[in-house]
Formats: sequence, structure tokens, C-alpha cells
Amino acid sequence: MEKIRKGDEVIVLTGRDKKRRGTVLQRVDADHVLVEGINVVKKHVKGNPMAGTQGGIIDKTMPIHISNVAIFNPETGKADRVGVKVEDGSKVRVFRSSGAVVGAKA
Repeated sequence: MEKIRKGDEVIVLTGRDKKRRGTVLQRVDADHVLVEGINVVKKHVKGNPMAGTQGGIIDKTMPIHISNVAIFNPETGKADRVGVKVEDGSKVRVFRSSGAVVGAKA
């Protein structure tokens, strides 16, 4: 079971974007995620008049390793680890610190 999924709010633990929060846009592969507004780089793009694209410098969100982010716990306001618990025959993600279900509306 994936501990961090698309749509989760995460906080960056290391790197130049440390302590910044964002929403997971996509899981690139098993080890990388795209986070909104995190790890943004400048990319030089060559124009293509046949395709109608203009060249220049664009901002591009790059993937970040999943070990460098942690799920954000809104109750405590801090990063938290995720565990898996079986409830009513199905697996649910829970916060390790409080045992509350991840994504449950309070």
C-alpha cells in the first residue's frame, strides 16, 4: 500500500525547499513524486515554429524523492509518519503519532 498518494498534503524534510508544504500532483514512479510548487527549476526551451511553440525560459516542477517528503498532519501542524491498520476488512492509512485515519474529515 502506498503511504503517500496523489492529493496528499506533504511537507519537505530536506533540500532547498525544506519546511515548505504542497500537494502531491502525481506519483512519477515508486520512489518519486511531483509536489505542487516544490523543486521548481528553470528550463531553457527551444522554439518550434512548425508546432507553434515559443522558445524561452520556463518554470518546470521536477520530481522529488519520496524519502525527502513526509505527510503533513493538520492536527499537530507537523510532519508525521504513516502506518497501515485493518478496519472492517480493509486497509486504511493512519498517522503514527495519533492513530487518526489519514484524510478523514474531523
